[in-house]
Amino acid sequence: MSFSKHCYDLFVDQIETWHRIDDVDAPFVNKYDGTSLDGLLYRKNWIDTVQWHLEDIIRDPAIDPVDALALKRRIDRSNQDRTDLVERIDDIFYMRYKDIRTLPGAGINTETPAWAVDRLSILALKIYHMRVEVSRKDADEAHRTKCASRLSTLEQQLVDLSTALDELLEDIESGRKYMKLYRQVKMYNDPALNPVLYQQK
Repeated sequence: MSFSKHCYDLFVDQIETWHRIDDVDAPFVNKYDGTSLDGLLYRKNWIDTVQWHLEDIIRDPAIDPVDALALKRRIDRSNQDRTDLVERIDDIFYMRYKDIRTLPGAGINTETPAWAVDRLSILALKIYHMRVEVSRKDADEAHRTKCASRLSTLEQQLVDLSTALDELLEDIESGRKYMKLYRQVKMYNDPALNPVLYQQK
């Protein structure tokens, strides 16, 4: 089984497991060792799944402004957790490939393996929820037809992204490409770098 297929199947399992509870406040339960790659991937997709639904809730036009602000802060924390986790996954890839001898003229990819995995996790959620829309009984036929077309596009994206991720790993393993570790450096989350925060001191 390819790595992308392994990831996607793991993500689908987590998404389906979460939706049986369907509660943004439910505690996280990891099916894997939390320090293993699978454990990190499972937690990563759980963060994405919860945040997906938080983003739905905050768009309720009748939401209380105080509740909305608290929710926005929660989403900000979730985004930081997501970023931190992606970087931990990249650390695993980097340690796995750091001793591979690169070939002359080896290049670098526009994104690291873990950020491609991040996109795959989000895509799994898009496909899951678009399938729900396609089969909605309370929606009209025009809605279902439109969503079916979008689902087809998402499924093609899945093929393309999966292929690109697997090819990237093959290129790194063979020395045709190499990876660097970059950190996202989210300045707005750092009290020392966000002027709104450090000017209050």
